[in-house]
Amino acid sequence: MKEQSNQRSVKERSKVRLRKKQICQALLVKSYVAKGQTPLFPRIFGHEAGGIVESVGEGVTDLKPGDHVLPVFTGECKECRHCKSEESNMCDLLRINTDRGVMLNDGKSRFSIRGQPIYHFVGTSTFSEYTVVHVGCVAKINPAAPLDKVCVLSCGISTGLGATLNVAKPKKGSSVAIFGLGAVGLAAAEGARIAGASRIIGVDLNSNRFDEAKKFGVTEFVNPKDHNKPVQEVIAEMTNGGVDRSVECTGSVNAMISAFECVHDGWGVAVLVGVPNKDDSFKTHPMNVLNERTLKGTFFGNYKPRSDLPSVVEKYMNKELELEKFITHEVPFSEINKAFEYMLSGAGLRCIIRMGA
Repeated sequence: MKEQSNQRSVKERSKVRLRKKQICQALLVKSYVAKGQTPLFPRIFGHEAGGIVESVGEGVTDLKPGDHVLPVFTGECKECRHCKSEESNMCDLLRINTDRGVMLNDGKSRFSIRGQPIYHFVGTSTFSEYTVVHVGCVAKINPAAPLDKVCVLSCGISTGLGATLNVAKPKKGSSVAIFGLGAVGLAAAEGARIAGASRIIGVDLNSNRFDEAKKFGVTEFVNPKDHNKPVQEVIAEMTNGGVDRSVECTGSVNAMISAFECVHDGWGVAVLVGVPNKDDSFKTHPMNVLNERTLKGTFFGNYKPRSDLPSVVEKYMNKELELEKFITHEVPFSEINKAFEYMLSGAGLRCIIRMGA
């Protein structure tokens, strides 16, 4: 969906207008709109993409037309306490807001049809040939990086990868359990592989995912439905008391509890990535904490978008990180509904949508 032509010359403070957004991702929309969020329609969805800067607004100095960028659903203003802290990536100004469908500076949309506004989605709205994004939500990357590959780093893959490398931080030779073997979970497994974990245990209710997971370093598999005891007990038996690290990527509160309770006492660390339903509550016995298990959460894998994503792209360019294996389908924009079908059926990991086709 294109913007109205009279908006093509827009110049705004702190805004960046992207063109040639040929590459978008369809597969993560559900996680942000289906779990108790306030619906706002009509709006242009999409939040994983690669693009090229067409123009910049007054006051934008970090970017120029022609720069290759990744738009990101969360941002980095570089001025707030979170941005200035080495321990956080949760920007006060640009943290994800699924309810807001307008630009920050004037509270208005940059999309319209027949004079009526169409709202933005998580500050990016990437299912569009052109979009307007706050400069704090745009990461400038190596122009040599292929946009149809690194576009997957603008959300889910970075989230899973960072959850392992930046938060769980498994040591070489350690054991890691990954709960959920979708794209985010497999990215977490990829992080464990890169870190040198010797045992990577994949946990999923769909056994059909196990063969695919081997490509991402997963060495063992557990389907909770195959056992008559809690899966955390199964994993504890497999690992002589529990794994060193676990990463939960499902959004199921029961999986979150299992991920925490399956780590070894004394040094085990569990990291929660999945987005739960708004009414869920996490329950575990306090002794699990007193016995020196650690529970952590993460947002976007603890990556600061503008500061850190360029280096993640370089991991791919240096062949340290494999992205092609996450991309299972490709469709032209005219067939975007096929991408949603792949997502809903679980038939693929990431589907590339080419805007020019």
